[in-house]
Amino acid sequence: MFTELSPMKVVAIAIVAIFVFGPDKLPEFIRNATGVLRRVRAFADSAKHDLRSELGPEFKDFEFEDLHPKTFVRKHVLDGDGLAGVEEIRNAFDPRPELEEITAAVRDTADGGGRAPGAVSLTKEAQATPSTRHVFDPDAT
Repeated sequence: MFTELSPMKVVAIAIVAIFVFGPDKLPEFIRNATGVLRRVRAFADSAKHDLRSELGPEFKDFEFEDLHPKTFVRKHVLDGDGLAGVEEIRNAFDPRPELEEITAAVRDTADGGGRAPGAVSLTKEAQATPSTRHVFDPDAT
């Protein structure tokens, strides 16, 4: 609850409290504030106890902290060591297996294994022989 309070902030609050309430009435104010906090905690604890007793034995393990959204998700969606059901969904949308199949098919075709009729070769063809090549004169252009 007070995790964001640094020591400097606590000192500043204490100085402001001394100025507001005065050094004579500050101890009395602190006693009254702690008494109010104790009564509020006791009231909350008794309300939790009454609610658990009214819900019956099937809700004996009910914790009010489980109603917090983060705790609820952690308890009902996470299975301790991982997500329940999310892994199957993630695998269903994963394109890697299909891409591996396509890559394997392209490699087989490129290697010449089982070339389909009309398929285009992905390998370099042998260089044309010098006799069939056109003569090119670099100085003529």
